[in-house]
Amino acid sequence: MSIEFLTIFLFVAILAVFATGMPVAFGLGTVAMLFGTFTWGPQSYNIIAHTSFKAVSGFVLLAVPLFIFMGQILSHSGIGEKMFHAMHVLAGRVKGGLAIGVIIVCSLMAAMVGIIGAGIMTAGSVALKPMLERGYNKYLALGAIMAGGGMGILIPPSVPMILFSSVTNTSIGKMFAGGIIPGIIMISLFIIYIAIRCHINPDHGPALKKAEVADWQQKRMAIKNSFLAFALIFLVLGSILFGVATPTEAAAVGAVGASVIAMLQKRFTFAVLKDASIQGMVLTGVCVWILIGASIFSDFHMLMGAGKLLTGIMADLNLGPWGVIIFMQLTMMIMGTIMDEWIIVLICAPLYTPIAVSLGFDPVWFGILMILNMEIAIQTPPYGFALFYLKGIAPADITMMDLYKSIGPFLTIKVIVLILCMAIPELITWLPNKLFG
Repeated sequence: MSIEFLTIFLFVAILAVFATGMPVAFGLGTVAMLFGTFTWGPQSYNIIAHTSFKAVSGFVLLAVPLFIFMGQILSHSGIGEKMFHAMHVLAGRVKGGLAIGVIIVCSLMAAMVGIIGAGIMTAGSVALKPMLERGYNKYLALGAIMAGGGMGILIPPSVPMILFSSVTNTSIGKMFAGGIIPGIIMISLFIIYIAIRCHINPDHGPALKKAEVADWQQKRMAIKNSFLAFALIFLVLGSILFGVATPTEAAAVGAVGASVIAMLQKRFTFAVLKDASIQGMVLTGVCVWILIGASIFSDFHMLMGAGKLLTGIMADLNLGPWGVIIFMQLTMMIMGTIMDEWIIVLICAPLYTPIAVSLGFDPVWFGILMILNMEIAIQTPPYGFALFYLKGIAPADITMMDLYKSIGPFLTIKVIVLILCMAIPELITWLPNKLFG
């Protein structure tokens, strides 16, 4: 059977397996093994152990559970709520100030956990209710949380960036640095949009009433309570970017630092440690199993000739280097509407990155483009994966149509940032080259 038909049947089988509710990791591995059996026979199983070990034995992957644990400690101890409260207090009588604060804090909270799903759910559970209670337009409130919470894979430390670096042998430090400027631009555009919208329609983001504006004593207390958490995030990221520590070492410092901060603020209890550890182990276990399943799927597909097939398609279409880059991004966006960002990175990165590099493009630049595509894809209606995360914790009267309407302006901004990064590659490559040479 030709590789073209095998590829079509392979992805149809994956969609069918996903529809049954089978866990993603097992679904990917099962489909790959079935097709491997029909293609080469039982001897194809010989590569499974090697592929699985190779997938999970990279040193850089040790950073994943540590970063996740750091985020869980900050979240379960209530320190994340203090960060949100600080921005709330400092917002004063600025129109839309609470939504702007949500963008900033949710972006940092999302960065703590490093994945979109956990970032949106963490941000939504803390920020949505206060905004709705204060009369914010529900579309603005939902959109701000989706936008800020979804920044977890672009603002370092990002788990998908770590996975990309692991499967493509790209510097994780350069990937982290490459995401900073696009992330700052995106957050800035979010804030500008909210400020303009609330200036034109003040009832969409009402300012705090005079009686609610905090005095200087309350502001100092809010800053004091959240300062250590903000400082820890910048310390961990700065130590990586300036070469003081490897990502794994910085993650370990972050995990210990989060625990110490919780102790200093008398929020570190056995229940917090238990909940953070269990949730951290669950998320890490999910990550590892997806990594194994996706690696088996990717290796089997490559052995079937997927690389030659893709190269042949590009040559037949005569797209040119930029046409190839755009074509690959379109396929990732389509996949992102039905799959989690981890899976797409693990399937597409080893297949697409060598082609991009062979065409003369920087692997860090291409990797950040992939992350930006995931930012857009998994929040795109009607099947955007991340939309259902917020729906799961939103009040019962919030419908899926509300979520669809809320995300439009923020998705437009993300597309603008993607186009800017394609047109001006230095927005991604300048800082990594400056820091790492």
